[in-house]
Amino acid sequence: MRDMPWIYAAIILLLPKACHVSVVRNEAFNVGSDVNLTCSNKTWNEMMYVIWTIDMKYNPKECKIAFDTEGRSDDSCKDGKSLRNTSSAQSYLHIPNFSDYDVGVYKCESVYRGANENYKIHVAITVPPSISAWLERKDNRMVAVCKAESGIPAANISWSHMGNSSTVKTSNDSRGFYTVESLLELPEGMDTVNLSCVIRHPYWKGEKILVPELQKGYVLWLCVLIVVVIIVFLAGVLFFAQKKIIMLRQCQQSDDTSSPSKSPPIEDVEEVEPYASYIQRVNSIYNSSDLYT
Repeated sequence: MRDMPWIYAAIILLLPKACHVSVVRNEAFNVGSDVNLTCSNKTWNEMMYVIWTIDMKYNPKECKIAFDTEGRSDDSCKDGKSLRNTSSAQSYLHIPNFSDYDVGVYKCESVYRGANENYKIHVAITVPPSISAWLERKDNRMVAVCKAESGIPAANISWSHMGNSSTVKTSNDSRGFYTVESLLELPEGMDTVNLSCVIRHPYWKGEKILVPELQKGYVLWLCVLIVVVIIVFLAGVLFFAQKKIIMLRQCQQSDDTSSPSKSPPIEDVEEVEPYASYIQRVNSIYNSSDLYT
């Protein structure tokens, strides 16, 4: 089977140059989809052989998948790709579960009675980005952020409301995945209820609309900051109140020590006759009564 291209190369040279068809085209397919590539509308009743030479972007070596009308086949790719026929006996290359590892240049050479066709197909992938939107503070300014991460190709981002200024940052990694981030500076005191960002990407039939909200981490940090401020305020109030009480006590003590000592208050006590004088008076009363008897 490895000698098959050389055998048919001689046949191709014998064909008239007018019968040579050369086509170059670009194709893009969604990640995870099953892909079918065709390079001729001829049926196997007309064809002699077909050879796919595949130069994948992340595979340093080319691989081949071939088949001829005599039933000989070859597959040096060994990654799930296969040659199949439609119900009308037209040949196509089947790629299951398309991924970025299948991206590359696919060359198809087919020979049939009377002519040959050569196709060069640049195959790309379409990957939807991960999207998010939020509000944050930067340098005492409120900023709305809309992000489309790890998509192929790069997404397009727009805003329902234009603020003071907006910037767009686009970056891509070594595997060709794009990240687009749009930052919109908002006017002070702006109501963000109706603010939204619109993201468009070839993977989606329509557009995605996101409403940015304060990040959970930011809200939590804000709550913690408020609690800390309240605690510090209360601690300060208690500290100054205690300090005031101590100062008042010290002032009162200093007033007591500086004033002259006062004599203890004199209590009004009823004068009491001596006990002996009382007994003498009682006895005299009793003695006088005896005289009258």
